[in-house]
Amino acid sequence: QVQLVESGGGLVQPGGSLTLSCAASGFTFSSYAMSWYRQAPGKERELVASISGTGSIFHYADSVKGRFHISRDNFKNTVYLSMSRLKLEDTAVYICNAEVPSEDYWGQGTQVTVSS
Repeated sequence: QVQLVESGGGLVQPGGSLTLSCAASGFTFSSYAMSWYRQAPGKERELVASISGTGSIFHYADSVKGRFHISRDNFKNTVYLSMSRLKLEDTAVYICNAEVPSEDYWGQGTQVTVSS
């Protein structure tokens, strides 16, 4: 059974930092790219960042480039999203995705709230 379990969300002040984790199980983790998406109230789900199976290729949304960093530990089957200089507009549910062909896997999401 494939599972993606996010953790690390919470309340942070503008300009603060937070690191999210996504623990994966039930598939060959290192063979597939992993991504973080987010969805805020009233907005479409958007791709935030992605990383290839080997960790050598990255993609970031323009809105987070330079502030967020995606990484993975294939020994721990975990992908991370380190966020810094957080803005109010970063408030959203952050969702982990495994890009397995023909059967993408999704986590339940973790809430990140940026507020004073």
